[in-house]
Amino acid sequence: VEADIGALQPGELQIMEWRGKPVWILRRTKEMLEGIKKSAANVADPASDVPLQPAYAKNEFRSIKEEFVVLEGVCSHLGCSPQFKGPETKAEMGAEWNGGFYCPCHGSKFDLAGRVYKGVPAPVNLSVPPYTYLSETKILIGDDKKGA
Repeated sequence: VEADIGALQPGELQIMEWRGKPVWILRRTKEMLEGIKKSAANVADPASDVPLQPAYAKNEFRSIKEEFVVLEGVCSHLGCSPQFKGPETKAEMGAEWNGGFYCPCHGSKFDLAGRVYKGVPAPVNLSVPPYTYLSETKILIGDDKKGA
């Protein structure tokens, strides 16, 4: 699936479908990237040691380019689709919340890199599908043979 990210503004989430699953493309702001760093102590697998991402996305931001993250929008607990909750929802989500994804079905939380919080039902991070940049404004989801 090809995604045009040229019009995606900082802080915006684009939802695509790939293999019958929602795929999220989030253009993160500098504040969101800082929030990911602050979340490290609260997430269960901060280094993404469980292999749920291609090797090129095994980094702090779980992405090829820090600004954009590509995630499968399927909770690792029971397959529900979490909701995007920005940093401004801290009062609702808790003091440690810097923005991310929340699964209202059973309460699992994920940060803006898709890393699962400690103490929630979801056992592992959200998956990062294989992807590559075709250009500065186009991403190909499902194929990374063109190089990262």
